[in-house]
Amino acid sequence: MSAYRNVTFEELEIGASASAQRPLTQTEIEALVLVSGDVEPFHLEDGGRMPDELIAVDAVGVSAVISGLLERRLPGPGTRIVSTRLEYSGQVRVGEELTASVTVREKNADTGLVVFDCDARVGERRVVSGSVVVEAPRTRIAYSDIATPEIILRRNDVFTRLLRQCEPLEPVACAVAHPCDRDSLLGALEATRRGLIVPVLVGPPARIRTVAQANSADLSGIRIVATEHSHASAAAAAALARTGEVEMLMKGSLHTDELLGQIVAAQSGLRTERRVSHAFVMDVPAYDRILLVTDAAINIEPTLAEKADIVRNAIELAQVLGIPMPKVAILSAVETVNPNIRSTLDAAALCKMADRGQIEGGILDGPLAFDNAISEHAARTKSIRSVVAGHADILMVPNIESGNMLAKQLQYFAGADSAGVVLGARVPVVLTSRADNVRMRIGSTAVAKLMAHARRTVAPKAVT
Repeated sequence: MSAYRNVTFEELEIGASASAQRPLTQTEIEALVLVSGDVEPFHLEDGGRMPDELIAVDAVGVSAVISGLLERRLPGPGTRIVSTRLEYSGQVRVGEELTASVTVREKNADTGLVVFDCDARVGERRVVSGSVVVEAPRTRIAYSDIATPEIILRRNDVFTRLLRQCEPLEPVACAVAHPCDRDSLLGALEATRRGLIVPVLVGPPARIRTVAQANSADLSGIRIVATEHSHASAAAAAALARTGEVEMLMKGSLHTDELLGQIVAAQSGLRTERRVSHAFVMDVPAYDRILLVTDAAINIEPTLAEKADIVRNAIELAQVLGIPMPKVAILSAVETVNPNIRSTLDAAALCKMADRGQIEGGILDGPLAFDNAISEHAARTKSIRSVVAGHADILMVPNIESGNMLAKQLQYFAGADSAGVVLGARVPVVLTSRADNVRMRIGSTAVAKLMAHARRTVAPKAVT
């Protein structure tokens, strides 16, 4: 597998350049017109043809290609764009092949800033020219060469909001349990680069360093706690959380059960009065708000009491993420109570518990079918009058099977990104999947960081 490997400030030479060629697709053109706000009829060819003949009318699309060159090729990963001065001088139509290039013009050793000349053409016709100033990386970083997906329009861009919430907060000490493969190690290092965590790598030092060396990753200044195998890594990471040396945990290349087993063990000191549960924080392109799905990863067939804790955990997470009174939809196959369907009885009981103050901080309604939970139109069609129906912030699923299928359908059919985090323990736990991309891993870490900072003021009550 090829990789994007950066060129550090010291390695950059005047005159060094990179270029890329690509046709602009219809999906990209539509996305870029919406991003730029140029949706007036006169911005359509011949004053208002059908969308399949849209043309780009500004530099947004071309500058996105240039930004990709700078951030992925030269200098590459770790680059921060400081300023741009680009002049647009032409139109790019759907299907036309764009050739873009960036060339080092000058570099400043005192500031670490590098000026790139930028050029973009369709054939011999220049459409963009100008310069971009970047802060070049000082250390070597490499990412896998993942195929660029089709652009997805996102109404809410949840992960960008989460990262912005994290910006003013100091990094949180995080034990990374057994980061002995490429994705888990580089994910932790990227979270470090973004100021989300101060990592403590827990695992066999030789294996960790071998992975780092194979991926040109710099471990200078990073603490490594030596263990012999994955079980020991899970135990040592939990011990660091118990003693307060770290405020969050991150799963590396070990089985989920190994890490969770240490968290819920009586001797670990990480259990609280709450049931441990999992929540996906989802960015669903077609939905107008952040969406939590719980529990899709830990509790197999939860009892009513366990469901109450799962809801409480999710409500607290939603509040940390900026939703002061989250709307909780208790899902089932139908929206009426049916004695033959246990999940409808549990939903009714949970709602009554909320009415009596046993579950606080959110607005509960259920049973609700999935369509009435997220579609106001579907709720109206079925004459459901509810402040939750059609506007749910949290989807509480009946069991792990339905939750897991729902979350993965949202990911693979609806293009959703998801951040996974374990709730109910004394510290938040970043729980990622091997299939998660970098965006999802960083999103999960951002969620855990926000939780860790919130718990500095209100710590969960431990089980003694």
